[in-house]
Amino acid sequence: MDQIKIGKFIAACRKKENLTQMQLAEKLNITDRAVSKWERGKAMPDSSIMLALCDVLNISVNDLLCGEVVTVENYNKELEKNLMDMIRQKELADKHLLALEWVIGIMALVILFSLIGVAAYVQMETGLRIALIVLGFILFFVGAFYAVRIEQMAGYYECGKCGHRYVPTYKAVNLAMHVGRTRYMCCPECGQRSWQKKKLTKE
Repeated sequence: MDQIKIGKFIAACRKKENLTQMQLAEKLNITDRAVSKWERGKAMPDSSIMLALCDVLNISVNDLLCGEVVTVENYNKELEKNLMDMIRQKELADKHLLALEWVIGIMALVILFSLIGVAAYVQMETGLRIALIVLGFILFFVGAFYAVRIEQMAGYYECGKCGHRYVPTYKAVNLAMHVGRTRYMCCPECGQRSWQKKKLTKE
């Protein structure tokens, strides 16, 4: 999707409806700075307000994502193109999230071992030594929580039995035995337990 083109289209539609950036922002309960960012191609409208924005501007979501009013003849073609663009963007975002998972996990381990090392080798009171070790474990578990949360949300798990791909619950991922990103879980489709690998795409 061309954010610059979409931004110019939003601006043109807003002016056609005789609205200022402030008036449009008030109708959507957002700031005029957000509208300005859209129109300059610096950001996209959030999915939670896309329908309301389209309603105010008297356009369809497909028009908005294309950055122009789509004719009936081209509607299906443009809709398919926009859906593919959105799928590609989700896959890219998931890829970045999974890379972030490794960064968070490694940082959590480094902090844990650093604080344990300081507590073990630096002269200090016993209370402070215990506090450092406890702090290390707290930070480690917080980091681990977010790392597992990212792994659960980004991409899909593929059942080793039936091949069904799905997004499991956080509880299922957190409690499952695992080797890297491959986890032993129960498939909601076939009901069987198997080692399930992480996949970026739905199909």
